[in-house]
Amino acid sequence: MNTPNFLEKIGIIKHDENISDSTKRFPDGAQYRFEVPGIQKPGALEGLLDALDKYDVRVHRVTQTKGIMLLTDQEIIEMSDMARDERIELFLGVGPRAPYDTSASAKTPEGARIGYRLRGYDNLSYAIEDVRRAVDLGVRGIVVYDEGLLWVLNKMREESELPANVHFKVSAHCGHGNPASALLLEKIGADSFNPVRDLQIPMLASVREAINISLDIHMENPKSSGGFIRHYEAPEIIKKACPVYLKTGGAVAAHHGYDTNRKEAAERAKQVLLVQSMINRFYPDAIISHQGVADLAIPE
Repeated sequence: MNTPNFLEKIGIIKHDENISDSTKRFPDGAQYRFEVPGIQKPGALEGLLDALDKYDVRVHRVTQTKGIMLLTDQEIIEMSDMARDERIELFLGVGPRAPYDTSASAKTPEGARIGYRLRGYDNLSYAIEDVRRAVDLGVRGIVVYDEGLLWVLNKMREESELPANVHFKVSAHCGHGNPASALLLEKIGADSFNPVRDLQIPMLASVREAINISLDIHMENPKSSGGFIRHYEAPEIIKKACPVYLKTGGAVAAHHGYDTNRKEAAERAKQVLLVQSMINRFYPDAIISHQGVADLAIPE
């Protein structure tokens, strides 16, 4: 059996320019949702929510990426309260990871390939404790940067060491971008997958074919990760890769982990409006989830 036939046999299919529209959907039947990343502190979240009201646009998820360990309990509670009141997801990033560690290699051009993964037993343990603290404070969405950690957290969820409704989102900083990797991540517990930022639509379609969990697709990026903007592609991304979270607002940031202030958080809301306008213009029949639908990882 040749390679393409074998890959198709195990559920990994190549797509060309004649790509069929995805028939997969979120549990509520919708095709797309919005995610705003880089909301690191309560003030930024408050500024974002105020601006969303001003622009009359809907966001389903916000993500904090600097790390749970860099937030006080009170900050986590404040952000959870705001997200719960607005009936949106709050995802917090796991704090310990190689660039925060004593690793000299992680700070070199070649060693940077470790990404945000964990080094050694102790750091794995610290990461689990980071997650436990957030979950104990009511958070139900966790951004994961290490595949081994994902596997452990999923085992904990299966054995009721973590609540069954905690969701795990795999970050683009893990560096995955092919359907086999995506399928593996789904099998070890991912509820949502953020592939590398620059996949073309046929590549995204191949990933979508292989998995059922949602894809989180960057509509724009800070300069540190390419600076490209994909607003005009949003309608076609929805058609070929749904269910998708359209990850919007990154162009406002200078780099990953950027500490967005209130004004800049409002700019992120404006970017959501711009993407929504593209969808309304070029794919008005696209179905967006309502606020607060049942499967969202809303804080408790």
